[in-house]
Amino acid sequence: MQGLPGEILEIIDLGILVLDEEFRVCYWNRWMALHSGLAKEEITGKSLFEHYPDLDSPEFLRGARMSLNFGSPAVFPQSLHHYLFPFKVVGSANGLFDLMQQQCACAPLHQPDGSIRHLLVTVQDVTERALTQHRLRELNIRDQLTGAFNRRYLDNRLSDECKRHTRHGRSLSVIMLDIDFFKKVNDSHGHDAGDRVLAAVAGRLSDSIRKTDCLVRYGGEEFCCILPETPLENASLLADRFRVAVEQLVIATGGKELKVTISLGVAQLGGEDTPLSLLKRADEGLYQAKQTGRNRVVAREKTLSPIDLPPSPPQPSP
Repeated sequence: MQGLPGEILEIIDLGILVLDEEFRVCYWNRWMALHSGLAKEEITGKSLFEHYPDLDSPEFLRGARMSLNFGSPAVFPQSLHHYLFPFKVVGSANGLFDLMQQQCACAPLHQPDGSIRHLLVTVQDVTERALTQHRLRELNIRDQLTGAFNRRYLDNRLSDECKRHTRHGRSLSVIMLDIDFFKKVNDSHGHDAGDRVLAAVAGRLSDSIRKTDCLVRYGGEEFCCILPETPLENASLLADRFRVAVEQLVIATGGKELKVTISLGVAQLGGEDTPLSLLKRADEGLYQAKQTGRNRVVAREKTLSPIDLPPSPPQPSP
C-alpha cells in the first residue's frame, strides 16, 4: 500500500507534472511522457521552457506565480487557451483540431511549514468534449439542408463586420442572390429535387469563397454572402464568378439532370449605412437583376446609377 499513491499518478488518464520555483521539472508522469514523446529522464531537472518555450508567456507565468506566491490555484480553460502543451490529437477529431484540446490547471504544493516551493500542473485531454461543443454550436448557427449559416448568425455577424468597418475604415460588401425560377423546380420535379438544387448551389458557392467570407441561407432559395475587406468592384466580380459557377452546375435528381441559374445584387457599406440598409440595397440590385432578364449581376452604389454586369458568353460545362 505504501507505493499506491505514486502508482495512481502513473496510471491515471491525466497529465501530471511538478515544477519547482525556477520552473524546473521535478515530476513527469507516464501520461505526459506518452503524449510528449519525452521520457521523464529526458526532462526531469530541466527547465520546462527548454522544451516548451511558448509556455514562457505572460498568461502561463501569471497563473503559475499566483499559485507559487499566493497559494491560489489557476485554471487555463480550453475555451480560452485551447491547449498549453502542443500534443498530437489522439484518435480522430474530424480534422477540426490540429492539436489536442486541453483543460489545464496549476495549484500550490505546501510544505509542512506552510511554505510553497513546488507547483502541481494537471493536463486533461478534452478534445472530444470540445468537438461535441463545436457541433452543438454549429447546429445553432447552420442551416441543416445547405450547410450555410442561418439567418440568426447573419444578424450578429453582419453587425460585427459593420462595427469593424467603422473602427478600421476597411471595405465591406454583401451579395444577395436568388435561384431563378425555383418554384418551377419544385412544381415540376418535387421538393426533394428542390432540396438537392439548394444543397448543390450552396456547395458550389461555398467552394468559391474565402475562409473570411460568410455564406448565409437568407430564406427559401435566397442566399447572402458577407465579404469583409472587399470593395464593390471586387465583390461584383466574385458575384459574376458565382453566376458562372452555378450556370455550369449539373444536378442529378430522380434520374434527370437539372440546370439552374442565379440572379445577384451587390452593395458596399457606405458611411451612413446600417446593416439593414446595406442588405436592402443589395436586395434592390437582386430585384433589378431579376427584372432585367435574370442570370445576371447588378451592383448598387449609394449615390451612382446601378452598375449592370451582363452575363458573360456561355461556357461549356466542365
